[in-house]
Amino acid sequence: MSATIQDGKYVELTYQVVDRKSGDVLTGVEFPIGYIHGANDILAPAVLEALEGRSAGAVIEVPIDCDELYGPRDESLIFTDHIDNVPEEYRELGTTIVTENEKGEARSFIVTRIDDKTLTVDGNNPLSGRQVVFRLEVLDVRDATEDEIEAGGSLGAGPDIDTARMVPI
Repeated sequence: MSATIQDGKYVELTYQVVDRKSGDVLTGVEFPIGYIHGANDILAPAVLEALEGRSAGAVIEVPIDCDELYGPRDESLIFTDHIDNVPEEYRELGTTIVTENEKGEARSFIVTRIDDKTLTVDGNNPLSGRQVVFRLEVLDVRDATEDEIEAGGSLGAGPDIDTARMVPI
């Protein structure tokens, strides 16, 4: 009998986030990610709930209203400025710029548009305002080791991932 996903189990999976309207894949992971179910919440609560009781080989799809996770899009978080006012290192699509407000709270902005004269940044989560399907494939389910439980996930060397360009789910 194969192990099923429950608290304390090590789970390895891959996923894609698909826009329900267009069918476009918005983000995903090529290399498996590993986590300890019930010990860390790297996935949305609805996804974790849908994974509960599944075993290796399961492929599931979970619809997600991203407004519930990230809030609705806020157009006041989109800014366009003359490109000469923007330092060179930020003049690339997809670049994340972290700023602080007067209270010292950090906010990330992503460069979403550049032309000859202007640059636009957006402080909304890239999934805000979207209806998506979280498509997951469970690759492995097993008892977690004590070291994995302490670390909250896999201990092996993984791929070199540019986390600044990942979209949290």
